[in-house]
Amino acid sequence: MVEDFRLTEVQKGVDTESDILRKLGSPTTKAPFDDRIWYYMGQETEKRGILDPEVKKERVVIVAFDDAGTVMDIQDIQGRRNEVPYVRRKTPTTGNEITVMQQLLGNMGKFNKNESSAVSTAGSGPP
Repeated sequence: MVEDFRLTEVQKGVDTESDILRKLGSPTTKAPFDDRIWYYMGQETEKRGILDPEVKKERVVIVAFDDAGTVMDIQDIQGRRNEVPYVRRKTPTTGNEITVMQQLLGNMGKFNKNESSAVSTAGSGPP
């Protein structure tokens, strides 16, 4: 996470990309269609026992540069979840989702002994 004292060192219209790299470090990611927008993202989580970790604090800092590579704007989004949409989705998979009981019951009757199977004729000689 970006600390408060580091953000106060950043000056709009003065600092360049190399200054930001020195002051804040490498960005977490850059905007997909605009390399002049950098994102610094961080979370502090707390895990209790076997439960999923709980987010205690989160922060996203957005740094935008002009065409010359100078800081044009800096935004600090701290704990404002509404401004950064979070979507948790599952990738759909093909097939059926069946339970263990359905698997057990579904196999009943599939493996009956058949009198004319290859196993029953193995080892028997010509008539």
